[in-house]
Amino acid sequence: MQVSVRDNNVDQALRALKKKLQREGVFREMKLKQHFEKPSVKKAREKAEAIRRARKLARKKAQREGLL
Repeated sequence: MQVSVRDNNVDQALRALKKKLQREGVFREMKLKQHFEKPSVKKAREKAEAIRRARKLARKKAQREGLL
């Protein structure tokens, strides 16, 4: 991953880097790796996340269709 520093503005480059890391899920992954997660808990979490994503997608799709 690369972030360019323009006009010696390191603060702006840091903000851009943090935003890129956030988008790629690096912070979330680091948080999950801090402690051991039992396989059963991991499976339940991933299932819940999948359900949440599906519901969000369905909401967005319904909203789009409702507006058109």
